[in-house]
Amino acid sequence: MVMGATGSKLEKALGDHFPEGERYFGLENFGNTCYCNSVLQISSSKKKTGVIAPKRFVQRLKKQNELFRSYMHQDAHEFLNFLLNELVDILEKEANTAKDSLGTLTQSGMISNGPINPHANGVHKEPLITWVHRSFQGILTNETRCLRCETVTARDEIFFDLSVDIEQNSSLTSCLKNFSSTETLNAEDKFFCDKCCSLQEAQKRMKIKKPPNVLVIHFKRFKYIEQLGRYKKLSYRVVFPLELKLINTVENADTEYSLFAVVVHVGSGPNHGHYVSLVKSHNHWLLFDDENVDIMDESTVQTFFGSAQEYTNNTDHGYILFYESIGGTS
Repeated sequence: MVMGATGSKLEKALGDHFPEGERYFGLENFGNTCYCNSVLQISSSKKKTGVIAPKRFVQRLKKQNELFRSYMHQDAHEFLNFLLNELVDILEKEANTAKDSLGTLTQSGMISNGPINPHANGVHKEPLITWVHRSFQGILTNETRCLRCETVTARDEIFFDLSVDIEQNSSLTSCLKNFSSTETLNAEDKFFCDKCCSLQEAQKRMKIKKPPNVLVIHFKRFKYIEQLGRYKKLSYRVVFPLELKLINTVENADTEYSLFAVVVHVGSGPNHGHYVSLVKSHNHWLLFDDENVDIMDESTVQTFFGSAQEYTNNTDHGYILFYESIGGTS
């Protein structure tokens, strides 16, 4: 069978260098389910390689969210957002069930963020911190400075991933710099300053206050063009490094990350195409394309930066980047 041949090919290519305890499996496509396969990894198998059919997972996914019920081309980033938030909901429900039955939270893999404090009107508890939070959650701070009284108003918000605008022939570093650039609020967009008690001109900026352990970056490759009346895919060349340093963060001025996975969109438009993923495991880069898993050279990652010209035959572009923090917890 083709499945077996694919697995044997990969095992032969890695030979004695096959990492102990690792599992490299392709995922069967059930009709435009590559958006799901490119984000998922399943590793609970005795075999080292092969193909898994995540049929029950896809059935549950379609049952939980009508967005994914059709056989039309779906968005991998929307699926990732749904998956992470759904996991948090499930873990919180399991934690509450465990608490109700045991009286205290003892569920493996979850911790309470501080003690549960009784209050006059009932029981108050701090938000639950799950492994999803510990891995993916970061904190952004939105700072607005009134240009009249110089008062700075800061508002924090959590994030599981960052969606950044892209430009032609740019880099991830410049995209993140633009993400945190200062914006002037004036004319109709003036800011209401609580200290001045009136609308004032102000400067606004967004920056990372606390970086996550796993930094997920989503390139906004699909842009709505008013003249066309539809979305268009931006095939811009955006260079993303294997090693990334986050600068100008509040709690850690120099946070370093290493690239370990990339979701690639293949196709010329947003309503059709295909998703594949690149994954680094034990110094080996692997290409996961539904059922097929192949080893690839590290230099091949550069071919997914995008296109320097607007019209090109190359439609394989980096879409979602996964970076892991180097040197422990941020």
